[in-house]
Amino acid sequence: MTEAGNAAWTPDPIVTERLVVREPEARDRAGYIDLFSSPEVNAYLGGPQPRETLEERMPENPAKPGVLTIERDGAMVGMVKLAPHTPDSHRREAGAVELGYLLLPAAWGHGYAAEACAAVLARFTAERPGEAVVLYTQTANEPSVRLAAKLGFTEVERFEAFGAEQWFGVLRPVA
Repeated sequence: MTEAGNAAWTPDPIVTERLVVREPEARDRAGYIDLFSSPEVNAYLGGPQPRETLEERMPENPAKPGVLTIERDGAMVGMVKLAPHTPDSHRREAGAVELGYLLLPAAWGHGYAAEACAAVLARFTAERPGEAVVLYTQTANEPSVRLAAKLGFTEVERFEAFGAEQWFGVLRPVA
């Protein structure tokens, strides 16, 4: 991560009690296509992308800076992103990094998002003390709002965007 937060942070693999959070590999490609084409996963993100388009355009290795695969028992179950945040007119935390995550529907309800995000945030704050992290979600996505609170994010504001009310929170470094 650069001083201004312009480069994505990608750690060595993180191993939790049940998960491995690591850089994407070619073997994860089908899982990423499933994630991005799923109507359930993308219900609060503007809808799914067409599977055919993803099949054509997704690189063999879906690795991107700041994007990590969540693996359970050797299978990709989701992703977590911790990448530079680019604020716009109503997003005020310039220079912070943004946390995002997606899990395949079969992985919902097992606490994997909380486990993976907590592990990534712990590693990030240990390696980059003093850097704030932001998170956005639609207020209608109640599980995501609850997870943000569980992870320690504090609501900064709500605003309208993309035809829905958005929740914006920040996790500030401990002084």
